Amino acid sequence: MVSGYTFRVRGWIGDEEFKELSKFSRYVGRDRGYALFRLDPDRMRASGMGLWDVVAVLESIGVVVPDDVEELRRIAEESSKVVIEYSDGRLIIRSRALLKPILESEGIFLQYNRELKAYTALPIMYQTLKDLFTRKGMLVEDKVFNPTSLALPRGIRFTGELRDYQNEALRSWEKAGKKGVIVLPTGAGKTVIAIAAIARAGVWSLVVVYTRDHVKQWLDSFRRFTDAGGLVGAYYGEEKRLAPITVTTYQTAYRRIGELAPLFPMLVFDEAHHIPADKFKRIAQSSPAPFRMGLSATIEREDGRHEEVFALVGGIVYASDPGELTKKGYLAPFVIRRVKVDLAKDEKKRYDDLRRRFRALAKGRSFEKLLEDARRGDSTAIEALKINSSMRSIVQNSESKLREVVKIANDELRKGSKIIIFTQYRRQAEEIARRLGGLLLHGGLDKSTRDIVLRRFKASKSGVLVVTTVGDEGLDIPDANVGIFVSGTGSRRQFIQRLGRLLRPKEGKKAVLYEVIARGTSEEAQSRRRRGLG
Repeated sequence: MVSGYTFRVRGWIGDEEFKELSKFSRYVGRDRGYALFRLDPDRMRASGMGLWDVVAVLESIGVVVPDDVEELRRIAEESSKVVIEYSDGRLIIRSRALLKPILESEGIFLQYNRELKAYTALPIMYQTLKDLFTRKGMLVEDKVFNPTSLALPRGIRFTGELRDYQNEALRSWEKAGKKGVIVLPTGAGKTVIAIAAIARAGVWSLVVVYTRDHVKQWLDSFRRFTDAGGLVGAYYGEEKRLAPITVTTYQTAYRRIGELAPLFPMLVFDEAHHIPADKFKRIAQSSPAPFRMGLSATIEREDGRHEEVFALVGGIVYASDPGELTKKGYLAPFVIRRVKVDLAKDEKKRYDDLRRRFRALAKGRSFEKLLEDARRGDSTAIEALKINSSMRSIVQNSESKLREVVKIANDELRKGSKIIIFTQYRRQAEEIARRLGGLLLHGGLDKSTRDIVLRRFKASKSGVLVVTTVGDEGLDIPDANVGIFVSGTGSRRQFIQRLGRLLRPKEGKKAVLYEVIARGTSEEAQSRRRRGLG
């Protein structure tokens, strides 16, 4: 229809106007006082012009018959319109125009669904596709988001006050197109930055957090730092209240992303290092949200998959470490004391014997390779892993190590300290808590018991709380000033998280983290790795 379309020009045509018209059409004669021109697709392509460019030129000439321009505008709209919508967890892209060359020119290869007569794409590609089609001069009909969710029902006011580095982090995120990861230590106020960003963005926002305790902490923070009131809801477990600002868990978001995705143009991922997990990655991929923020105390993962976070949320837009913020007075000053203890003679002999057997069986294979080989049924790998487990058991139950932990804790209790003891193992945690008469927190406790334990410890001026990995995320004890790291992994992220539990500032506070290590064991190498020394 376009190639055979003829339009009429009324009045005298000057040389310059004729030259402009010849860029996209051919003169075919006159009829009752009108000059007739037929659109020529070859000339349009040679001139790099689209139908909207043609309409613009004809309108600028001003001597074209108005009805002809209106008809051409209608044709341009029909032939260059792209409809993007969200359905069943995917984007549906429909157009009468030939999209394949446009997409492939940008290195985008989408699947064409013959049944739908449309291209389909992961929702995360929404903004990329919309920007591409707009840049190519196409008319985009956007049906992705529920129209009512594009803006909050009313503006909300951020009532807090951002520190200089928090303001800098927020500005950096906005300059990056409202995408990216903010890396700040625990206690540095990442939540407050995200809440300020949500208030400024003014769109429906979904906050994804790791635990139910985190949900409550975020809801409390919205109450403290905004006037959002009833615009904030929680969506997890039995409590499922969708609101313009909704806080949910990774588990719930994974299961319900199909219904959540078209409601929220903004996504905030707390503890963003969890995103690359195979289940949780789907949350980011299945959402069309153009605005994305990731928060983490340390984004690095031991498996190296933190690179995936950047593709799903955006790169690191701002980062600062505990040392920098301590110098500025935003975090409590701290010292790390490494205490090495010797295994008892019989423990050391058993450990060394096992290590020799382990090395003979492992034959230089990494721990990850041993796991892989064991899954394939390799008997030497299976035996090596059993021996490794026995070696860990000797260290975790080492009497000398337990005695040193109890001694350090009692010395600090006499000073009136409030102590968190971090362990990797439940049995070890139970034994330490028994010897010290301390409170105990582990994943085997039901939620109500954990809440009671935390309330008791928060209310105490001095005391001991022994925690397993359940305390690595979301533990908020601002006045705790001493940490004892009894056992862990080589994970730098875990180490920084545990240190961060102690760094919330308080007048006169100086935090101390003791790292108790069994000399001559794998714990020495783990300690070096988590400190970034190897």
